Amino acid sequence: MPLGQKIAIVDDDPAMLKAIERLLKAHGFEAEPFESAEAFLRRDAAGEPACLVLDIHLGGISGIELRRRLTARGSELPIIFITAVDDEATYEDAMTAGCVAYLRKLFTAKLLIGAINKAMG
Repeated sequence: MPLGQKIAIVDDDPAMLKAIERLLKAHGFEAEPFESAEAFLRRDAAGEPACLVLDIHLGGISGIELRRRLTARGSELPIIFITAVDDEATYEDAMTAGCVAYLRKLFTAKLLIGAINKAMG
């Protein structure tokens, strides 16, 4: 794993956002947190992240809708979906939208880091 790889995180739960940011930094990644899909879309496009950890259920644009918008723009950014809602419909929507991994909160640090390493090849 190359040190300093930028990983973007989108989650509207401030505690979860901070926890993932700290975890990533502890594992040598550069973490770029966003509190909404809209904030992610407004970001400075310079320095595309290597991977996106994306909550599915956000206020405003959902994680799945953000994934669809990114795909429509031609983005091939690897996505790791995270969710507290564990149901078949959410899982199917995430798989159809395309993702490297689908993690149910509260996932372990090992699962998230493993998914990020997989996403980055």
